[in-house]
Amino acid sequence: MALFTPWKLSSQKLGFFLVTFGFIWGMMLLHFTIQQRTQPESSSMLREQILDLSKRYIKALAEENRNVVDGPYAGVMTAYDLKKTLAVLLDNILQRIGKLESKVDNLVINGTGTNSTNSTTAVPSLVALEKINVADIINGAQEKCVLPPMDGYPHCEGKIKWMKDMWRSDPCYADYGVDGSTCSFFIYLSEVENWCPHLPWRAKNPYEEADHNSLAEIRTDFNILYSMMKKHEEFRWMRLRIRRMADAWIQAIKSLAEKQNLEKRKRKKVLVHLGLLTKESGFKIAETAFSGGPLGELVQWSDLITSLYLLGHDIRISASLAELKEIMKKVVGNRSGCPTVGDRIVELIYIDIVGLAQFKKTLGPSWVHYQCMLRVLDSFGTEPEFNHANYAQSKGHKTPWGKWNLNPQQFYTMFPHTPDNSFLGFVVEQHLNSSDVHHINEIKRQNQSLVYGKVDSFWKNKKIYLDIIHTYMEVHATVYGSSTKNIPSYVKNHGILSGRDLQFLLRETKLFVGLGFPYEGPAPLEAIANGCAFLNPKFSPPKSSKNTDFFIGKPTLRELTSQHPYAEVFIGRPHVWTVDLSNQGEVEDAVKAILSQKTEPYMPYEFTCEGVLQRINAFIEKQP
Repeated sequence: MALFTPWKLSSQKLGFFLVTFGFIWGMMLLHFTIQQRTQPESSSMLREQILDLSKRYIKALAEENRNVVDGPYAGVMTAYDLKKTLAVLLDNILQRIGKLESKVDNLVINGTGTNSTNSTTAVPSLVALEKINVADIINGAQEKCVLPPMDGYPHCEGKIKWMKDMWRSDPCYADYGVDGSTCSFFIYLSEVENWCPHLPWRAKNPYEEADHNSLAEIRTDFNILYSMMKKHEEFRWMRLRIRRMADAWIQAIKSLAEKQNLEKRKRKKVLVHLGLLTKESGFKIAETAFSGGPLGELVQWSDLITSLYLLGHDIRISASLAELKEIMKKVVGNRSGCPTVGDRIVELIYIDIVGLAQFKKTLGPSWVHYQCMLRVLDSFGTEPEFNHANYAQSKGHKTPWGKWNLNPQQFYTMFPHTPDNSFLGFVVEQHLNSSDVHHINEIKRQNQSLVYGKVDSFWKNKKIYLDIIHTYMEVHATVYGSSTKNIPSYVKNHGILSGRDLQFLLRETKLFVGLGFPYEGPAPLEAIANGCAFLNPKFSPPKSSKNTDFFIGKPTLRELTSQHPYAEVFIGRPHVWTVDLSNQGEVEDAVKAILSQKTEPYMPYEFTCEGVLQRINAFIEKQP
């Protein structure tokens, strides 16, 4: 059996072993060092590749969801949610790369003889400099929420405060992207409910973007409007007025289009609800239009409808509760705190005070979403202290017409009473064409007056006043009915005339005589436009809700100094003579002066077809 001899370590063998081991260790260290030094470059390339792929993914996602509501306040299940998920994944990957780089940096530094534990200068990581704050992305912090001025939006601040406390009261707010932040409140209130101004850095309102594809184009014929209004017998008087003035209207819209740019206007969906013509109102205005009833409101409504139509907007007209419910049926019964999602039924609503109450009752809780769209035709106006419900209550104002809490400029008046409300006005009808105006001297006027009063009761206690006028000229009238007990025997009564016949009678007349009532009607301006002077009764003291039954309950404390304050202040002599009817000398002097002068026709621009078209278009385009 062979025996192993013990291995003896000689100095030669030991040296060879150490050299071989040192060579191998050195090569391994060199290989490891080189590999680790190239690692930052590899991780940087990897990060760039990830980001590049991410950008491509997001771009493809954006193309796929071009028409999808997006953004941190857009709601749930949108492209933005996928982007947030991607952001979280990227952040996780980059954090891992960052940790790896840190370790490599430490190894490299240690390998070069620098003790990292004793180093006073830390080497910053590239990832640390470019770190993505995922929490901020998820919470929408990248959206710069710089609030614009709130001029013209008086309720915006109050609505934001309300949202702060109540946004969780209805899940619909979260569906629209509200998350408890002031920015989300503002975006919702500006883009969904229109209580606040639109944020300039936001994209166009996604809920309205589809509607912006339709532009308003002016119309120059009335066929569609005639067909629409023919369905309602209540519109007969207005339809006749529009037909009578059709040529003037068409000329006016063409003239306005030449003077200002009417292109690139959004075609609005407009609801016109005439509450005063509904059976429920009990007014019977349409029924009495041809028998001496009040016409001022019908004049204004017909001119408004005509203007909206010629300006190219889509209008739907309602004169009954059934029609109103049919038009608004999509939202009737909606008890959600938010508007109905989708295409809007209407964007503007022209209505009167009676119709306003009907509209609110018909819609129920959802009516609040339409308050900003309301434009209320209100002949005598609504003052702010009557409009603000709490203040009106504290002041003891008992009015059935106020406390609507609207913006005061949403009330549209017959005349420019106050800058608090908006002056809508009407068109003064005038059958004189341009050649007639230039040859007015050829039109022979008779030595006659025409009294402004279609109802016998208006003439009560006015005989002494009329006797003075009769001393100098004939007195004519257009009183309806057989009851004429208050009309002096010398008066020549023509009865109720058609609009055209009345215009011809005015062209033959020198003096249009006011009796003190009705207040602020359109007739005096028609007389002035046809070349008559207007005898305007002065009120001393001024008439108001404090001393006149007619104004009691109306939401205004305005005082009328005469039967027609606009004519008194904005027109004046020689067309308007404001006199105290109890002062016989003053009346007689005024009549003499009128007979001695040559009165030219006068038409304020704001009461022409073009003036009304211009004003209504400005309101539609500029009013919030």
